[in-house]
Amino acid sequence: MRKALVAGNWKMNGTRASTGELCKGIADGMAALGGVDVLVCPPSILISTAATALANSGVMIGGQDLDTNPGGAFTGQTSAEMLLDAGCKDVIVGHSERRQFYGDTDVLVAEKTQVALDAGLIPIVCLGESQAEREGGVTEEIVGRQLNAVLDKVGIAAFSSAVIAYEPVWAIGTGLTASPEQAQDVHAFIRRMLADKDQSVADQCRILYGGSMKPGNAVELISKPDIDGGLIGGAALASEDFLGICSAA
Repeated sequence: MRKALVAGNWKMNGTRASTGELCKGIADGMAALGGVDVLVCPPSILISTAATALANSGVMIGGQDLDTNPGGAFTGQTSAEMLLDAGCKDVIVGHSERRQFYGDTDVLVAEKTQVALDAGLIPIVCLGESQAEREGGVTEEIVGRQLNAVLDKVGIAAFSSAVIAYEPVWAIGTGLTASPEQAQDVHAFIRRMLADKDQSVADQCRILYGGSMKPGNAVELISKPDIDGGLIGGAALASEDFLGICSAA
């Protein structure tokens, strides 16, 4: 049975003071949780602060992105080695904001996934369609293309440890949420794609839903058979909301 995972993506939010306060709230609530893995992904400059504040809490730390280069003259970038050294175990790759605003192509997302795996980081590979693509009836075509680019690069066996996050772009930060049935349909499609290559890998790969998940809708979403947790944005910035989702999971 797949263990639920709730991952908080803080995006470009936080200071050292607010990070300490948020982490204390999360750590204090962890004692009441069981049967769920909890991960937070702060901005890179706050990873060490969060790692210190969450030490011995059971909460894992992850990065929001990584560069494909191991180091060198790449101003403003963060390498896999840096993430590991700061205490990260996971890293988000291919988030829709990276694809939309910073030019992360399917090929680049696949390369970042490979770099993460080679370094010993667990990649959380994000897939998802825009509102126009959803309305155009090409959701599976878009998601399938994004996933195949990664599969072609890293192979199916990588997904025995790698995580997938389905994030309908039209439901990120908009207040809109895919219905549990809409989300389940895409999660099931993703798992079928994996199963076409290896059923055992498909059965153990965790697929998260990312798109305005909140405490009020988390139970209904995560109760679907192919939804194994959430990649949480706005609700991850308030410990009560984030813990509410963890509790639902």
